Amino acid sequence: MAFDLVQYFVEQIETQKPELLSQYPKQERRAYIAEISALTLGKLVSEWKLNPNKIYNEINHPDELYIQEIARHLSTLKSNQSTLSREVQEANIYEIFKLQLIELKQLHDTGNHNLNSIQELLYGQIEHLSGQADDWVWTTNNLLELKGSKPMPQEELSLEATMKEFNQMVSQNNQSLEHDVEDVVVVNAPTWAKIAEPVVAIVILWVLLDQVMKVFA
Repeated sequence: MAFDLVQYFVEQIETQKPELLSQYPKQERRAYIAEISALTLGKLVSEWKLNPNKIYNEINHPDELYIQEIARHLSTLKSNQSTLSREVQEANIYEIFKLQLIELKQLHDTGNHNLNSIQELLYGQIEHLSGQADDWVWTTNNLLELKGSKPMPQEELSLEATMKEFNQMVSQNNQSLEHDVEDVVVVNAPTWAKIAEPVVAIVILWVLLDQVMKVFA
């Protein structure tokens, strides 16, 4: 598995660029940094797929105009759904993308990398990026194979919610039983049957008396 640049870049950004997005609370700031870092690193990977020689040259000789072009392009696409303003996002994309290229240059030089090993490193980031951002990020940086990789949050049922659901189920069952009992009670004997009851009793007694008389006859 390739070295995890995703987390590495986030840590480097927080350490080297403490001024970036410092107006936000710590947790929110880190989330924005992770989002932009995934956006720019993913863009680097998708750009490499199109023209590896050009991106390899950009890593070895970072160009300000190229960095500005990428920052403007990513921040102005319609698919970009960041909650940051366009100006704030563009400025931070520029700073983060620039830092990423500088860090890659250092890794390249200290690790004696070449085009093939850098390609292996960048392609290995696809696995590390998977699930790290919303789909709009992958649509914007054209790393489309990662769309749908972020798991949907599942609702955690609290004890109170669970008990409420259980009580509702019991209540429904009780209502069903009461309804069944009511149905049984409602099925009463017809009026004519009640009127005929004495007659039926007399007939039965007459039959029994007749049988007794025959026995003693």
